[in-house]
Amino acid sequence: MGVLKRFEQRLEGLVNGTFAKVFKSEVQPVEIAGALQRECDNNATIWNRERTVVPNDFIVELSAGDYDRLSPYSGQLGDELAGLVRDYAKQQRYSFMGPIKVQLEKADDLDTGLYRVRSRTLASSTSQPQAPQGRQPGGAAEGGYGYPPVAAPPMPSAPPPGGPGARRPATGAPGAGAPAPSSGAPRRHWIEINGTRHQISRPTLVLGRSTEADVRIDDPGVSRRHCEIRTGTPSTIQDLGSTNGIVVDGQHTTRATLRDGSRIVVGSTTIIYRQAEG
Repeated sequence: MGVLKRFEQRLEGLVNGTFAKVFKSEVQPVEIAGALQRECDNNATIWNRERTVVPNDFIVELSAGDYDRLSPYSGQLGDELAGLVRDYAKQQRYSFMGPIKVQLEKADDLDTGLYRVRSRTLASSTSQPQAPQGRQPGGAAEGGYGYPPVAAPPMPSAPPPGGPGARRPATGAPGAGAPAPSSGAPRRHWIEINGTRHQISRPTLVLGRSTEADVRIDDPGVSRRHCEIRTGTPSTIQDLGSTNGIVVDGQHTTRATLRDGSRIVVGSTTIIYRQAEG
């Protein structure tokens, strides 16, 4: 069962159906939950091979009417949304720099039924020596929402080639901090979706909702033929005219170069691209 489905089922049982009555407006809890997942995917920052950090402090901005209706339940709803973010992070193997917090705010520029999500990464005192960034008046943060933390976890100054602290070149081509290709060794390519590995054994791999796609993704936000991965040096991904487009390593794009560990978001589904020698 998916994270969003479990979230909906938990919400249905809260406060004897109070949330079902409150959410008869256009804004639905599952929409907010999906937006928080996308906020994690779009702001994921890879520090090293073992750690990908995502935001842990979220603001959900609502219209005046929606905020007034939801504010009496903001504490409980915030806890449920924080739990969803925690479950999703565990599924995607994300990590946080501090405790997860989701809170509601009123935004006078939004109409009823519309919402906006802002996020930032706040470090707790135990995860790095710097003190957590404070929020400035009006909800603005030093460094701002939607940006990586100002202070990153310390990185080795001279990591061994291919070691846990090695930085990968953005283009995916061999270079400093990446292991040199083995002479004559074939390169393997695969993708991981929700913990399932799909080997890429052909030069191209089509992903989409259609049963005719090479890898079928059961996601209403995914088009029938959504995108195509082309293996090579370097490997690339191409949008096939999808409705919602693709996000690669946090950037909306129609075509991008892939490297080992690249994160591709289609609809509400995250795909991890992998490649290795031999």
